[in-house]
Amino acid sequence: MVWSASPPESGGGPFSSRAEQGPPSDPEERARAICLRLLTGTPRTRKQLADALRRREVPDDVAEHVLSRFEDVGLIDDAAFASAWVESRHHGRGLARRALARELRTRGVESGLIDEAVNQLDSEQEEQTARTLVERKLASTRGLDRDRRIRRLAGILARKGYGEGLALRVVRRALEEEGENAEFLEDFLPE
Repeated sequence: MVWSASPPESGGGPFSSRAEQGPPSDPEERARAICLRLLTGTPRTRKQLADALRRREVPDDVAEHVLSRFEDVGLIDDAAFASAWVESRHHGRGLARRALARELRTRGVESGLIDEAVNQLDSEQEEQTARTLVERKLASTRGLDRDRRIRRLAGILARKGYGEGLALRVVRRALEEEGENAEFLEDFLPE
C-alpha cells in the first residue's frame, strides 16, 4: 500500500479530522460532542450544559437523556463542582460564604448542594481570610484620613461578600494593631 500526502477525495477517510467531517448529524451525538467539548476546558454544572445545548437547539428530550447519562458516569457532578468552587474561590479570591453561594446559584447549583459546599467554611476560617485581605490593603491606605481608610477597608470586605459586623470588627482590630487610637475607633467601629 502506498501512502499519499494528499487528503482523501471523499473527506471522510480514516485520516480526516473531525472538523473535516462536519458536525454530527444525529442530535444525540451532537449533544454528546457539545458537552464533551465544554467539559474539556473546565468543569460545568448540569444547568450550564443544559443552557449550552438549548442555545444550540438540541431537542430537550435528547439533552435530558445525554445529561442524565453524563451524570450517571460521573462527568457531571454538581456537588463536586460546588465543593471545588468554594475551595478555589475562597482561597484564591477571598470570597465569603454569601458571595460564594450567590456565584453557585447563578451557575444553577441546587440550594441543598450550595449549603453543603459553603458550610465547608467555618466562621473562624472566614474571619481569618477577611483579616488577611485587610492586612494586604492596610499599608496602601496609610496617609488617608481615618474615615476614608475605614470605608476603603470595610468596602473591600463588603465587595467580597462579608457581612458588615464581621467587616467592621476585622477593620477595627487591624487598625488597633497598627496603633490607631482605640477611643476614636470606638466611636466609628463599636465592638
